[in-house]
Amino acid sequence: MVTSQSFNSVTYDIEKTVIDRYQEGAKVQQPSLCCPTEYEGNYLEILPQEIIDKDYGCGDPTRYVAKGETVLDLGSGTGKNCYILAQKVGETGQVIGVDFNDEMLKIARKYQQDIAEKIGASNTKFVKGKIQDLTLDLDLVEGWLKSHPIQSVDDLSKFESECDRFRENSPLIVDDSIDVVISNCVLNLVKPEDKQQLFEELYRVLKRGGRAIISDIVCDEDPTQNILNDPDLWSGCIAGAFREDQFLKMFENAGFYGVEILKREETPWQVIDGVEFRSMTIRAYKGKEGPCLERKQSIIYKGPWKQVQDDDGHTFCRGERMAVCDKTYQILTRAESPYQKDIIGLPPYQEIALEEATEFSCKNKAIRHPKETKGSNYNLTEIKENIDCCTPEECC
Repeated sequence: MVTSQSFNSVTYDIEKTVIDRYQEGAKVQQPSLCCPTEYEGNYLEILPQEIIDKDYGCGDPTRYVAKGETVLDLGSGTGKNCYILAQKVGETGQVIGVDFNDEMLKIARKYQQDIAEKIGASNTKFVKGKIQDLTLDLDLVEGWLKSHPIQSVDDLSKFESECDRFRENSPLIVDDSIDVVISNCVLNLVKPEDKQQLFEELYRVLKRGGRAIISDIVCDEDPTQNILNDPDLWSGCIAGAFREDQFLKMFENAGFYGVEILKREETPWQVIDGVEFRSMTIRAYKGKEGPCLERKQSIIYKGPWKQVQDDDGHTFCRGERMAVCDKTYQILTRAESPYQKDIIGLPPYQEIALEEATEFSCKNKAIRHPKETKGSNYNLTEIKENIDCCTPEECC
């Protein structure tokens, strides 16, 4: 496994380079670590200036979070996004910040009580961990190491076994426990060989129907070798940037659906060796697994495209009454669905209980006849009198 990059015949460790740069950024403000960002509302007003000055980002994923939700902030830094979220989710919600940087965590934790008193809710906590391994609680690891220092290969083996035990018995973030995962310009700092695991962890911790909202730096083409060989550009959110098309595919490959670009900055933040680097915010949902059951539901895609395809390969034709399974129907029509505004849901005339539903064959472009939805015995005649079909301002 490759854990470092080489440049000018010198080997450097990406992770150490990032940690050192951000440890320094927690002590002295470094404007070059972030790009200008406007945050929604007046949530910054109660935050100490130290948090604002020493927290680095490239977007505002916090604006897409609602009251009462449990939110995980990956790479929470000094806690700026967490304390914004604490005000948004309120006393019925919870915010968890995870970071690997001791100096950043120290600042974030220092203001917990003060901010809790200001907002009237103690709803934030900050934990130490790597965002590509959200099972391992590094505070537990460090506590164990104090009384079990590693001095031999046998000690190392015991340490690795203890880490596995922590992951199994005391995971930092448990499966299916989070409504929203956010991150603000942090995923690009993870080593390339760990990025697939990072997206798998994003998916693991989310509840079914949960979503990831990620702001990060992307590039329009692959970084040059000169960029990759510069440690300052790794810690500066440049060398590790995702190519923008691959960024969306990383979510798709991890199992997410409804992946969409919420915001893409038109003007690049930086241009290096002809490669443009800009901020982009993505939203993606978890929960398209499960059986396909026939409950006689159908949907109509409103348009404007002639036809579209979802992440399961279903093709929906504009204006057609398309047959779908219960799982797909729920994904497309529930109130918080990313598709809901473009879909008309047609439930069956008579409800079919889940326990009575049969297996549905998900085939492309399956048109459902109205009789299927209404039932073959449906023979109602209903004429409503004295009711205008139009409003006074419209033509029939």
